[in-house]
Amino acid sequence: MERANQFVGSSLAFLDAVERASRAAPLNRPVLVIGERGTGKELIAERLHHLSTRWSGPLVTMNCAALPETLIEAELFGHEAGSFTGAAKTRAGRFEEADGGTLFLDELATLSSPAQDRLLRAVEYGEVTRIGASKPISVDVRIVAATNEHLPTLVQQGRFRADLLDRLSFEVVTLPPLRAREGDIALLADHFGRRMAVELDWPNWPGFGKEALQRLENYDWPGNVRELRNVVERAVYRAEDPEREVTKINFDPFRSPWSPLSVRPVSEEPPEDDEPVSTAPTETVEPAVTLETDDFKGSVADYEAQLIKAALEKNRYNQRATAEALGLSYDQLRHAMKRLKLNADAS
Repeated sequence: MERANQFVGSSLAFLDAVERASRAAPLNRPVLVIGERGTGKELIAERLHHLSTRWSGPLVTMNCAALPETLIEAELFGHEAGSFTGAAKTRAGRFEEADGGTLFLDELATLSSPAQDRLLRAVEYGEVTRIGASKPISVDVRIVAATNEHLPTLVQQGRFRADLLDRLSFEVVTLPPLRAREGDIALLADHFGRRMAVELDWPNWPGFGKEALQRLENYDWPGNVRELRNVVERAVYRAEDPEREVTKINFDPFRSPWSPLSVRPVSEEPPEDDEPVSTAPTETVEPAVTLETDDFKGSVADYEAQLIKAALEKNRYNQRATAEALGLSYDQLRHAMKRLKLNADAS
């Protein structure tokens, strides 16, 4: 089955990362894949495996952040029956499962210090010892690891082993965020739009309208390709006429005029037992606005500008605090200010 988020793109930054991975693939050396969430780190790991001499062997994936710290080592290295509470049967770990192939460790930076120690030994000596066992087991595994953290900084902070980083960083492939991939947003939007149109049994793919495509291009995409795919598929699914261009884009499906109001800010201390709880909604920014019925878009833009100006003033022009007060990300606020041509001091 074709991957829904296969490699699509023509930007130099993207193609350089893919080429770097392709050159490293045939070598039997560890590779680190660095990138923000949603940039395609797992796809790079798959490419490294399938273009290697291990392509016929297993590709085993483990998300290091998906398991509690107490189970990470048992999952990686296996365990003998009775070695800890709940270990009713002997179980091989991910290293043994990946013997002769590739082990992809996602969210590497979340590994505990003891797990890092054992991982280092496995990488250096090609041996793993199941929990509760006395004899090591030889394994032939290539490590590909991914993270969105800056590992050298974690080393300086004492949160990651320097010698483990040295062993894993034979090659480092850093994936560019979508906002840095010039020209790729339109390509990806068309790709995901076509796929969704096929899934919905549309007779043809009409594409996106000019303004909708411009909105996609101007957005910062903190969730990168994964977020773009969701936004595009949602837009196509909600389109009312499959014969006409898709014109409506919704970046945040949680935004609604009927969203529940918080009783008090999350950071506020809870009341004492004998203190009455206020049921009044938190204060919101509600600037006055005069609506011009003959210029709907202009009126909406004016209202947005007044909301942002009022929130900036209330938060003493601290943009991060303003973004939080408005329920936006910092990047979304900056984009809105740029679009509405508002200065940082709201003057």
